[in-house]
Amino acid sequence: MINRVEKLSLLSEMIAFAQKDDNIKSIEHKFLLSIARQLEISDSDFNYLFQHPVTYVNLKSHSERIVQFHRLILLMNLDYKVSSKQLVKIHNFGLRMGLSQDAINRVLDLMDSFPNKIVPPDFLIDIFKVQYN
Repeated sequence: MINRVEKLSLLSEMIAFAQKDDNIKSIEHKFLLSIARQLEISDSDFNYLFQHPVTYVNLKSHSERIVQFHRLILLMNLDYKVSSKQLVKIHNFGLRMGLSQDAINRVLDLMDSFPNKIVPPDFLIDIFKVQYN
């Protein structure tokens, strides 16, 4: 189980990723709010993070890092327009989280082969399992 500081860090990281063009779309905001509620973060804390990002805290659990990477992929694909800049950014987020470069590349390469570019969680986990073993 992750603690409050880790939860705020995860959410702050996702907000920073969504603020790529200094303008968060409504669908991205709704997605982020749903993640905040899933993480049991109050609306006031959620709104506070937009102006006051928290320092990044690396998750200890490998599985939690994979879940966070999956959330970032979902967030990136909400508007169906993925730029090469976003791909580089998400790749770097994955590396910073300590995920395997090969697994990150495989997920990003295979993402286009799924409907709406949504990589199913089981498929994503299998990719990281292969790289982790």
